[in-house]
Amino acid sequence: MNQEIRRKLDRIINILWAGGVTNPVTYIEQLSYLIYLKLLDEEESNRELQSRLLGENGNAKLLFPGQARRYRWYEWRFKSGPDLRNFVRDEVFPYMASLVKEDPQIADYFRDAVLEIVDPNVLKQVVDEIDGIDFRKLGTDIKGDIFEYFLTHLGQSALNGQFRTPRQIRTMMVELVDPDIGDTIYDPACGTGGFLIDAVEYILAKYSSEPTEEPIYGSEWLERKAKEMGLLGDDEDIDTIDHSKRQKILEEVKKSISTLQTYRKGPGEKIPDWELLERSIYGIDVSRSMMRIAVMNLVLHGIRRANVKRANTLSELGGLSEDDLRRRYKVILSNPPFAGVLPKESIRKDLPTNSKKSELLFLGVMMEALAPGGRCAVVVPEGLLFGSTRAHKDLRKKLIEDFDLLAVISLPAGVFKPYAGVKTGVLVFRKPLSQENKKKKNSKVWFYEVRNDGYDPDKIVGGGRPETPDKNDIPDLLNKWKQYRESNFTEPPGVEAGKVLPPESEEPRCWWATLEIIAENDYNLAAGRYKPQVAEKPPDEDPVELIREVLALEQEITSGLEKLLKEIES
Repeated sequence: MNQEIRRKLDRIINILWAGGVTNPVTYIEQLSYLIYLKLLDEEESNRELQSRLLGENGNAKLLFPGQARRYRWYEWRFKSGPDLRNFVRDEVFPYMASLVKEDPQIADYFRDAVLEIVDPNVLKQVVDEIDGIDFRKLGTDIKGDIFEYFLTHLGQSALNGQFRTPRQIRTMMVELVDPDIGDTIYDPACGTGGFLIDAVEYILAKYSSEPTEEPIYGSEWLERKAKEMGLLGDDEDIDTIDHSKRQKILEEVKKSISTLQTYRKGPGEKIPDWELLERSIYGIDVSRSMMRIAVMNLVLHGIRRANVKRANTLSELGGLSEDDLRRRYKVILSNPPFAGVLPKESIRKDLPTNSKKSELLFLGVMMEALAPGGRCAVVVPEGLLFGSTRAHKDLRKKLIEDFDLLAVISLPAGVFKPYAGVKTGVLVFRKPLSQENKKKKNSKVWFYEVRNDGYDPDKIVGGGRPETPDKNDIPDLLNKWKQYRESNFTEPPGVEAGKVLPPESEEPRCWWATLEIIAENDYNLAAGRYKPQVAEKPPDEDPVELIREVLALEQEITSGLEKLLKEIES
């Protein structure tokens, strides 16, 4: 995404802010409506061209046939004033919501849609700016970057409890579960779709001839760093230089910052079945606004037919179909909301917990929804790992006894600042293929303590934490995870729980505990409970001299007290 597009996006956001649309959730949702209408207009042009080229054999199904043509972006984009606003609000939106038979996904997207850009002049400016973006000429990666850029503004807001999981945590969790083509991928609290997008990008990179490597901090950070190091000219744009030069620059930056966290991207030209990939993406969110934003995020990343819907995944009456309840998934990735208690009558009856706490219920949902052989990585509040209630203990016991708990990763306290300060961890587990496999499941659990995640744990600048690429434990975690995976998860790296390490040893980052030890500790999964300790260095002084010094000190104290006693008595 070059500077020209970035400036255009900034203008759109500034126009909306100046026009009174200041809630990031609201203006991202409004932009998603307009971008979707522009994309559908471009798709309609492609269908018309296909029909003309192929004649009777190429009659593509049109979304705007006959009189409905007037609802196309191309037909109404030149309107202005109240005429534009009223037409989009009162005619275009209702028409899109009416396409239940023609395209149920579009109809669901525009169901109950409300145009909240009430100033006609603001709407006109935004329409003109979007009209100047020819999405057909942009690659999927650029279109995805456009929407991700808008979503960074949501990342600077905690309105209505909505904020995004940081990229460094998302990319880490995706790599831990290693999704592949054919895996059904699910997030039961998908928000803006970040985990689903990252899983798709991970798969595309796997099936690319020349995947690129990207720093988690984005292109602007890489450009600044490259110019600081003299690797890029002052007038050069990191996004317009050729691929090989960009990768060489990144390699040089990585040499200077050994802990720089990166992820891979690629076009996925080797994907054998794109429709299979699209059909394998599933997401649910209780907020219709979030559902719309997630759908648009996926559409702009090339996934037009993802199975994303609005529902309450915890509730008996939350809008889940029988198919939703029966479906099992090979990969589950999520950072569900922790706060909240549901009424007992509303909670799904098929979950493996009788708790009313949302964090236990969401974990129960994922345990229930995981297919045999499936993998799950989920963010949980640390209280879930050591809570002493019967519901906490029973759910942890089931996780240990019925699943393969591969890892418990302790995250820094500030990872979700400034929106939340709760201490969290990540559970990584898989479901045995059968009852026979269950008996052969792993006998050890790996613990890793992430002390630094690549961002300052204390400072907040511009609504977020400043980058500290030289302080990030996640690349080390992922390297050790590869070793762990190569042993088929039987030999976790690190030392055994409870060991006392020699004095002056480096404080361990990872360790492991047997299932028996964990069971003896009431299935407590807090990493600190099993952390090996470093023995204190014995003093260099002669112990005889130390004893003499202590005796002399005691004699001095005794003498002083006797003197004080005489003074008091006299």
